[in-house]
Amino acid sequence: MAEQLIPFRDTDEISVFCGSFDENLTVFMKYCPVTLSIREDGLKIAGDEAAVEIAAAAAENILSLIRSGQNPDEVAIRYALDAAAGGEQQEAMSLAGDCICITQKGKPVSPKTVGQKRYIKTIERKTITFGVGPAGTGKTYLAVAMAVKAFKAGVVSRIILTRPAVEAGEKLGFLPGDLQNKVDPYLRPLYDALFDFLGAENFQRLHERGSIEVAPLAYMRGRTLDESFIILDEAQNTTREQMKMFLTRLGFGSKVVVTGDVTQIDLPDGKVSGLIEATRVLRNVEDIGIVRFSEKDVVRHKLVQDIIKAYDRYYEEGKSKRHE
Repeated sequence: MAEQLIPFRDTDEISVFCGSFDENLTVFMKYCPVTLSIREDGLKIAGDEAAVEIAAAAAENILSLIRSGQNPDEVAIRYALDAAAGGEQQEAMSLAGDCICITQKGKPVSPKTVGQKRYIKTIERKTITFGVGPAGTGKTYLAVAMAVKAFKAGVVSRIILTRPAVEAGEKLGFLPGDLQNKVDPYLRPLYDALFDFLGAENFQRLHERGSIEVAPLAYMRGRTLDESFIILDEAQNTTREQMKMFLTRLGFGSKVVVTGDVTQIDLPDGKVSGLIEATRVLRNVEDIGIVRFSEKDVVRHKLVQDIIKAYDRYYEEGKSKRHE
């Protein structure tokens, strides 16, 4: 049996570390086989030596987040434990203090994984950034956060969000209403993210003024987009022609972020995904960055990670059998 003591600076740190009704301690012990107990001089960790080492490293990581003003949740604790177990504690420690912006409700938005931090830094440095990876990695949400940050700082004068209107084989004509009613369901995730950062009323005002535009990809044809932060979401559902059309809309003083998940392509059979082709064609072009997320970057329920891993194993096994 091994033991380690992690000291706290004050009672406030203890309160935030433990969480409501000690839920954070429960999460720690759920994902790491150790016993945690709060003492006057700090957090006592007891258990197998290897597990104690992992838990102690993760606890130090969580304390660094708390000291930078963040409140840890289950995702943060799980990621800290995974990082400690994988020998990536230093990389995880670097996440402390990286607040992008504040939501309308006053919640700070920060990268929760090393992959997310790399994504944010790439968006800052590059004119065009591709964020490719599974659902739940924060690709779209963080891109919108960066767009709002740039807009509020006066770096750009417009935010333009777009996505192809292709979903699971449905046709726009089957949906009720006029064209705006037909395309709105496809754009709903983008609206939701903007509401988070701007609030519904502020968004509506900026939308009416033309400072924010949310539109289907077809609306981008023939335009030159200057001084804009442009996000193309669900880019795996673009054709090669649509992707080239979109990328060549780039104007002076603009920044582009393209997001997508190549495992969720809804294009008709025989159509090449513009996202897959673009990341191959443009991988060596200067001022274009490509960030690939993995299941480690999933910041939703742990089951989402498990689902992604299970599908990856299934497809890899299928490839192996086809090559036998």
